[in-house]
Amino acid sequence: MSIRAVVFDYGMVLSGPPDPAARQQLLQITGMEEAAFEALYWVDRHAYDRGDLTGIGFWQKFARDAGLALNEEGLAALNHWDSRMWTTENPAMVRWQQLLRSQGFATAILSNMGDSVLASIESNLSWIADFDLLIWSYQHGCAKPEAAIYTLLLDRLGTAPEETLFLDDKEANVEAARKAGIHALPFSTVDQLRQDMISMRLDEQLPLPGQHSARLRIG
Repeated sequence: MSIRAVVFDYGMVLSGPPDPAARQQLLQITGMEEAAFEALYWVDRHAYDRGDLTGIGFWQKFARDAGLALNEEGLAALNHWDSRMWTTENPAMVRWQQLLRSQGFATAILSNMGDSVLASIESNLSWIADFDLLIWSYQHGCAKPEAAIYTLLLDRLGTAPEETLFLDDKEANVEAARKAGIHALPFSTVDQLRQDMISMRLDEQLPLPGQHSARLRIG
């Protein structure tokens, strides 16, 4: 079967690297060393992505676990800068999505995402609305690499697994997609993606990222 739909992870695929200025604000507010902050930051991130915690709830728990005495203003600031940290973009991949859609391919986002980060993305990145399907994990009570979210994706997208290409920067999420029968590739750079697509002969079905990108504008 031919590929009919391309599904993108958001973080580190459609988005760029985390905003360093926003990250510095998080370190400044908490007063923590970077290694200690990083270790604790990821402890409850999956729960946040699943919707078990809100953005404020995530930072309330973070503060308790870190032994930080933060008032509501401080917690709100952490939530703001965390959301801002992930509101970046990878222009080459956004242009490729536009190219795919202009040529009749369905495009979707399947992302592990919490409520506050999504609100920031929707307020600042207008191209998010240009996808055929958006699946944000917290809205469905499950998150990658849980099998249920891939089943949801295929049901909502209306494509067979073998008609679907999925891109993600995390190997565990790629492997879970493959277990669901979906064509899946790990994403690191646009150049590597091009090479991987050529190796899989996907260039015979899909335009490669970077092709004719100058004709397409983000906005």
